[in-house]
Amino acid sequence: MSMMNFDLTEEQLQIKFSVREFAESEIAPNVMKWDEPQEFPQELQPKLADLGLMGIIFPEEFGGSGLGYVEYATIIEELARVDPSVALGVAAHNSLCTNHIYQFGTQAQREQFVTPLARGEKLGAWGLTEPGSGSDAAGLRTTALRQNGHFIINGSKNFITHASYADTCLVLAVTDKTKGSHGVSAFAVPTDTPGFIRGKKENKLGMRASDTASLTFEDMHIPAENLIGNLNDGFVDSLKILDGGRISIAALSIGIAQGAYESAVRYAKERHSFGRPIAEFQAIQWKLSDMATQIDAARLLTMRAAVMKNAGRRMTKESAMAKLYASEIAVKVAEEAIQIHGGYGYTKDYPAEKFWRDSKLCTIGEGTSEIQRLVIAREILRAQ
Repeated sequence: MSMMNFDLTEEQLQIKFSVREFAESEIAPNVMKWDEPQEFPQELQPKLADLGLMGIIFPEEFGGSGLGYVEYATIIEELARVDPSVALGVAAHNSLCTNHIYQFGTQAQREQFVTPLARGEKLGAWGLTEPGSGSDAAGLRTTALRQNGHFIINGSKNFITHASYADTCLVLAVTDKTKGSHGVSAFAVPTDTPGFIRGKKENKLGMRASDTASLTFEDMHIPAENLIGNLNDGFVDSLKILDGGRISIAALSIGIAQGAYESAVRYAKERHSFGRPIAEFQAIQWKLSDMATQIDAARLLTMRAAVMKNAGRRMTKESAMAKLYASEIAVKVAEEAIQIHGGYGYTKDYPAEKFWRDSKLCTIGEGTSEIQRLVIAREILRAQ
């Protein structure tokens, strides 16, 4: 895909439809089975690994699939069209934890940590958010004190995807209090390290089959060679990681919107009212028209950011725009899907209510809509 050619290549279409087939056969029958009790589907990990989905964006030499961001966005969308919780897990594992170590780690660190993560032998978590620092990500309290070839980490994290199950966690901690956001470092932490304590699992509105929990670190000793990137550069590096991560959250949002829209179209053709299918009424047709247009616009914004990312171009503004717009239309489209279903849309017998519950996280995670607007404003004002 180039900047002007919006068609997926033959190979990209093949990936799209193989992931769709997998999602419909292996995931779709279990969606509510996992959602209701908030069960994390561990049995999917080896199946996702077999398809290469645990290392989508990493070179084959490190156990990855060697694909670009257009393929990545397409895969996340196809998973989210069926179960956004699974798509969220794949996105967090690839974009955040594994990618942070891959982008800023040494060759030895890539071999040690990235390879088992990309192969899907291990599951990754990324620890930035804390109880007192969400949007104000630079307000970290977790500390890492250097001592005799080790760093001793103390603090806590919350809202961490895969916290209960991860084998490897990338932890951001303050290494120089005097430097603010330029005094934060990143560490690769095996979760069986003494002092690594898994905490409360969150009871969530949506994305209930995705594991979200808190973590505590108590005098956790980490070898100095587990420092990822340069000392005190961890926060600055994490902002670069989030630029790419936003493409996957935009794609996740599009998948949610697509799934909700398809269920609404299906229902509108089947449901009869006043003697004919409701799809024949202009009120419903206009809703579907708006939904289809918004989804296409979001997808084009997202693919633009993906193409720029593949080309190695700066795309802070473009990924923020894609994430902002796609997440907000996911909420709108999912809500309209409920309206088209009428009373049935409010029940768990139809998929619309779950897409709506799942959609809201996309306007919050990996930078709220408000933060995206700040990022976009900063970029456009800088350019003037």
